[in-house]
Parts: sequence; structure tokens; C-alpha cells
Amino acid sequence: MVMEPISVEAAKEKARKAGLKPGRVRGTDAVIRFTKGRNDRIDIISWEEFSDVLQKKNLQVCESNGFLKIMKKE
Repeated sequence: MVMEPISVEAAKEKARKAGLKPGRVRGTDAVIRFTKGRNDRIDIISWEEFSDVLQKKNLQVCESNGFLKIMKKE
């Protein structure tokens, strides 16, 4: 499966269609995930905060066949 980098705006649209929201693992400053909001260990965050963490941690959102994954930039 080849993962292709996508913009945060594209990720936002794909996440919305899949019922996903940006989230941060509770108790951390920078561990982010996509969530449906049903996990007690993940706090839903704003897309602005999500983008900030991506930039600070040198991360990007990648996609393949509708599957979204957060990865280190190469």
C-alpha cells in the first residue's frame, strides 16, 4: 500500500466523510490521532491544534484508498 501525503484540508474533508475527528492522546502534548470520539484516552482537538502539532513534530497526513495515517515527513 503506497501512502501519499495530502494537505490538512484534504485530510479534514476525508476525515469528515469517514466520521473521524482530530484527537490527542490524553496526557501527552503531541501524540495525535484520528478518532471517532469513543475512546476515553483520546481528547478531541481543533483542526488548528492538529495542524500545529503536525508542523512542530515534522509530521504529515498520508492517505491510501481512504485510509489516513500520520507519518514523519521524509
